[in-house]
Amino acid sequence: MLLDAQSRCITKVEIAKGTVNESLAHPREIFRPAIIHSAYAFVMVHNHPSGSVSPSEADRQLTKRVAAAAQILQINFLDHVIVGQGFFSFQEAGLL
Repeated sequence: MLLDAQSRCITKVEIAKGTVNESLAHPREIFRPAIIHSAYAFVMVHNHPSGSVSPSEADRQLTKRVAAAAQILQINFLDHVIVGQGFFSFQEAGLL
């Protein structure tokens, strides 16, 4: 979800569809729409088809890479949310 400076939604963008057990998103695909739409901030959201909302190691590594890139690009990365049976917020967990 791409946001303006007042935290209003500019647009929602589907970046990638994962496989049964793996996401195929890469930071370059995540930031392309943010740059095109001149987003001030964004929230990354994905689902876990299993229903478990616990972040995998791949989720943690992607979040770290995206956070580092966001800092360089000066686009605010507000949260990474995993949706399943409930949800997990990296921001609320202190991991972002």
